[in-house]
Amino acid sequence: MSSLLQRDRRLSRVACTLLMLVASAAVAEDSALKTATEVDRLLAARVAPPPAPSAGRVDDPTFLRRTFLDLVGELPTADDVLAFSLDDSPEKRNKLVETLLADSAFGENWGRYWRDVILYRRTEERALISRVALTDFLAKQFNDNASWAEIATSFMTATGNIRENGATALIMAQSGMPEDVTAEVSRIFLGIQIQCAQCHDHPTDRWKREQFHQLAAFFPRIAIRPDRNAEQPTFHVVVNDQPFRFQRRNNNNNRYRGTLEHRMPDLADPSAEGQLMQPVFFVTGSTLPSGTRDADRRNTLAEWITAPDNPWFAKAYVNRIWSELVGEGFYEPIDDLGPDRECSAPETLDYLAQRFADSGYDTKWLFRTIMATDAYQLESRSRRDYDEVPFRANCPQRLRGDQLFDALLSALDLESRTPQRSRGAMGYRRGGDPRSTFNLAFGYDPSDPRVEIGGSIQQALVMMNAPFINQGISARRPDGLGALLQANPQDEEALVELYLKVLARGPSPTEKQTCLDYIRQVGERHEAFEDITWSLINSTEFIHRN
Repeated sequence: MSSLLQRDRRLSRVACTLLMLVASAAVAEDSALKTATEVDRLLAARVAPPPAPSAGRVDDPTFLRRTFLDLVGELPTADDVLAFSLDDSPEKRNKLVETLLADSAFGENWGRYWRDVILYRRTEERALISRVALTDFLAKQFNDNASWAEIATSFMTATGNIRENGATALIMAQSGMPEDVTAEVSRIFLGIQIQCAQCHDHPTDRWKREQFHQLAAFFPRIAIRPDRNAEQPTFHVVVNDQPFRFQRRNNNNNRYRGTLEHRMPDLADPSAEGQLMQPVFFVTGSTLPSGTRDADRRNTLAEWITAPDNPWFAKAYVNRIWSELVGEGFYEPIDDLGPDRECSAPETLDYLAQRFADSGYDTKWLFRTIMATDAYQLESRSRRDYDEVPFRANCPQRLRGDQLFDALLSALDLESRTPQRSRGAMGYRRGGDPRSTFNLAFGYDPSDPRVEIGGSIQQALVMMNAPFINQGISARRPDGLGALLQANPQDEEALVELYLKVLARGPSPTEKQTCLDYIRQVGERHEAFEDITWSLINSTEFIHRN
């Protein structure tokens, strides 16, 4: 697998540092492998006798492509495919995972994922100003292997310029509104949709309206303030710990100044002042006195949320990452957990969440562990029916907009020709660079159930009309497809190289024969290969991680 460590942009720099990581990684890897074995045992023990898996172990080319897309959000090269297939080491899959976890693209890929989690459900459009800082902040945190507790604490306690401190994005995305920030903190970091209790007791969970507003009482003193002296339009997350004159009664929503305390509105009389709420963490009942300064409120809440004795913090993250890697969460939707929700494998989730907490919320450890399980390494099958046993196959995952964009750049050899490294680009509005435009059509909220995410007319139009795609499939370019055809004058050799480049595997005998017949039928080599390339990048296999 030596060629995997010689890639120009990615693995060459990993090779320089890999030896230094071996000793520390070996301990973590051993822990991960032991945990993975126990996870598989617990899953198999759920049904007695355990049924035969609906899928076998995935082959090497598919595992390679799956792992690249899951960890770094990019395609392996043809050289990667060949090198991996020729490596006969029984540890090569674990080695591949370790190599990609050490790559900077890992942080970029998962930084973009969490950027979307935070910003897709924004209530303030101007929060998009923070997207570059947010993506860069997350990328660094994940590449430095900061614990999930540290990352979560940064979001809950952030202040400052949203263009400079990416951790302010969560508060900015909700306009600094205590109720909306509360809902997102609970949803993202606990997996509990307590916002349903904002106006009444939760209809399907045990949470009461008072518990929602007691949680909101941790956030009343934050505010969003525009910076009118900045060269570029921006905002600051600020704190008000001082009483001020002329504050209107019943004003929980002064988002320019913040309010000293949070009050639960009186539904019978909206004009009334409302009930003063003491900060209380609904999971444990832990309290702070009214009048506590903002820094103490938010830092204490972060400590309580990330504490090892709070099971929902670890479960929320494990459930989400498991779903991304295996294709189905222990809880579905992935951000709707709780004691009154059904878990498909509670013993397994409890065990894995506890081990994740024991690791110090080590995010790379969790990826290493899940990707070593049989559940991850099974072949992909269509999503199961409700009454079928879960986790008997991996599930195909539709690529996120960023992943698909990078896959196209790699498959069409456009990485050096397209301005694609705008780290925080995000297609929520029209215009901008190619990545943003592409994300507008193909991006989606990662928290949404994957069964609800499909193709659209807009996506088809982008694939047909995007200049960088039309440029990429041209066989008359000196690079890309043109260079491939020139280097491989035999059609069969060119087909194999094209399939390796686009799908990270060789063509099946049927595919090879169909393509060769089509080339003869068309009679013009360049045109035929352009059509074949077009069909491959529009295939279900290309736009999914299988």
